[in-house]
This record gives sequence, C-alpha cells and structure tokens, in this order.
Amino acid sequence: MKRKQPKPFMFDENDLRKELLTSAKAVGISVAVAEVISTRIASRVAERVSKRTAIAMNDLNRLIAEEANKYSQDLAYVYQNRDKII
Repeated sequence: MKRKQPKPFMFDENDLRKELLTSAKAVGISVAVAEVISTRIASRVAERVSKRTAIAMNDLNRLIAEEANKYSQDLAYVYQNRDKII
C-alpha cells in the first residue's frame, strides 16, 4: 500500500489574511474587527512559520488556532477542526 504524499503548498500571508477574514465573518465577527484580527493573526503566524524550513498543514492550522484563540474562541474552533467531520 502506498502512502499518500502531502501536496506541497507555498505559505502566503495575504492568502491567510483573506481566509481568516472570510472565516471570521462566517462566525459572526463584524467586518471592522475581522479585518484587524485577521491582519494580526496572519502576521504573527507568518513570523512563526518563517522560522521553519517546512510545515505540515495540520501544524499550520494549529498555529493559526493558537493565535486566533487570543481574539475569538469561535474562530480558533474553526481552525482546530479544519479537515475533520464535526
């Protein structure tokens, strides 16, 4: 049996910010607040990711959830359960 190789991806802070903004609006955070926290979370995650040579998608989602938990537990929950059936 062959193991599936994870698809490589390039981390992009702007893409993460846009994704966070969409997710924040989906959990009911106002647009103005969502813009501020998505920018802060994306920049902090970008700092942490830049120290690594490679990162798994699950680890990236965990980092995002840790940072998002400082601002919104609902937004953190979205990233903690990414790719899981809820």
